[in-house]
Amino acid sequence: MLEYRIDRRSGMATYLQIVQQTKQALRLGLLVPGDKLPTAREVVEATAINPNTVLKAYRELEREGLVEARRGLGTFVRKSLGAAPADSPLWAELADWARRASDSGLARDDAAALFTAVLDAHFKGDDA
Repeated sequence: MLEYRIDRRSGMATYLQIVQQTKQALRLGLLVPGDKLPTAREVVEATAINPNTVLKAYRELEREGLVEARRGLGTFVRKSLGAAPADSPLWAELADWARRASDSGLARDDAAALFTAVLDAHFKGDDA
């Protein structure tokens, strides 16, 4: 089951972190159509955030057509995103790169900024 990680120092709204992490799980194939998202109560217990924040995130995902709420049953994935499965050969290459970045003393945010700059250079005009 998907476990959300909330970074209170990120400057990103908590509900957007949930939306972003759900979309990432959809892109990696960790969530597939038919999968059930954690209940708001489960997310609250794991992260100590307000239940309304979780519901706001789930409503946003529903508005985008990615999930659907089924009364009394929960929230379920309707469709997947992208084609970057977690078992892709690129995963190992990226993991190796991240390990080298960390070993060289690069902070997580600095590695993320570097990676984002490279993505921006190679995926111009792609708003996925």
